[in-house]
Amino acid sequence: MAGIDEKTQPEESLLEGSLHDLSAGDMLALRERLAELHPAEAADLIESVPEPERERLWRELPEETAGDVLAEMGEVARAALVEDLTPEEMTALAETMDTADLAEVLEELPDPISDAILESLPQESRERVEGQLAYPEESAGRLMRPDLVAVRADITLETVLRYLRRRESLPRTTDGLMVIDRAGTYLGKLSMSALLTNDPSREVSELMESGADRVSVSTPEAEVAALFERRDLVSVAVVDEAKKLVGVITVDDILDVIRDQADDQLLNMAGLPEDEDLFAPILPSARRRAVWLGINLVTAFLASWVIGLFEGTLAKVVALAVLMPIVASMGGIAGSQTLTLAIRGLALGQISDANTRWLAFKEIGVGFLNGALWALVVGAVAFVWFRDYRIGLIIAAAMVVNLVMAAISGVAIPLTLRRLGIDPALSGAVLLTTVTDVIGFITFLGLGTLFLL
Repeated sequence: MAGIDEKTQPEESLLEGSLHDLSAGDMLALRERLAELHPAEAADLIESVPEPERERLWRELPEETAGDVLAEMGEVARAALVEDLTPEEMTALAETMDTADLAEVLEELPDPISDAILESLPQESRERVEGQLAYPEESAGRLMRPDLVAVRADITLETVLRYLRRRESLPRTTDGLMVIDRAGTYLGKLSMSALLTNDPSREVSELMESGADRVSVSTPEAEVAALFERRDLVSVAVVDEAKKLVGVITVDDILDVIRDQADDQLLNMAGLPEDEDLFAPILPSARRRAVWLGINLVTAFLASWVIGLFEGTLAKVVALAVLMPIVASMGGIAGSQTLTLAIRGLALGQISDANTRWLAFKEIGVGFLNGALWALVVGAVAFVWFRDYRIGLIIAAAMVVNLVMAAISGVAIPLTLRRLGIDPALSGAVLLTTVTDVIGFITFLGLGTLFLL
């Protein structure tokens, strides 16, 4: 029976086991546990514990994986950890990191520390990192990996194979070889399948995909991610203004971008900063969140002011005060549905000036139909509840108006914010709530004032 009980016990989680090792002071068991982890798993583990324990976990990581773990961590958690590292320790880490990851980390460090680390690197590595840092943030140039395998179009497959056999390894997720001319101009891509299944005497130019996708170093990473999604790419060439090959972006890099975009949108919808750290100290977290709480408070006062305009009406017709939240709530939910679809459409590049009118008409139609449906239900309930058909008609009319306006706002707000250069996911929900509350209250209480007093 003892054996059965042991088998049925749930397996200890990585987080629980690591915290147990820390509290028990069993560093040997902790080091063995960390040595088995992928760098991304180790980064998640470190970010899943409060700050005092983070440095203790970090110190027990294997030296050969510490740089990769640092690259996988979120910006806020990574910055706090790097603050406790000496320049010598950071320099040692830099030597184990690839160009793109190192460029990302160095950008977050104070200039004196990043400059010292750059100076300590071999000249070739330093030039590659400085070249990557010269590209705009969140661009293909910053995202790309300069370590790639390129071959000329005028050589045979046999020559390519001999060249590859002399290499110790290939860059990760290599699905093909980039093809260039003698000047380094990008010509196309030779797939690994074509390389391995064709007669070795054939030339690269016969089998390469001359129309293979490529992006410019200045292409925003969001557009690159959309390209990967639309065309199911594994890798894409990155070229400079002269069309010369300078790097490659692979699907594992894009998965990070897509994940970050999803995280950012989720946090922004709640009014949280994109780099919010789950276990950040109390004061910085409170300061970051206070801004949007203050903005929401201002909008709440606006809605309260509108209600105050109808104080006399509410005092005489108590039923309006009872039913008033229903109108605002239904408008808020309907508007949020439209807003979410619009933000998603903008992120995927599915909305432009050419189809905005169609989207608006469609959402207005949906809002009207849903408004009419639930207006009948709520109007009937209000009539039975208060025995006054006028109250039922008023709330029904207010609901139709508010749901239609919520649909219009759900489309108009993100489009307007985008034109103003503001992320719709960051402030769209706050503005939408204000609009639906104010319009709902004005419509409902205004109709009540006209027809009940």
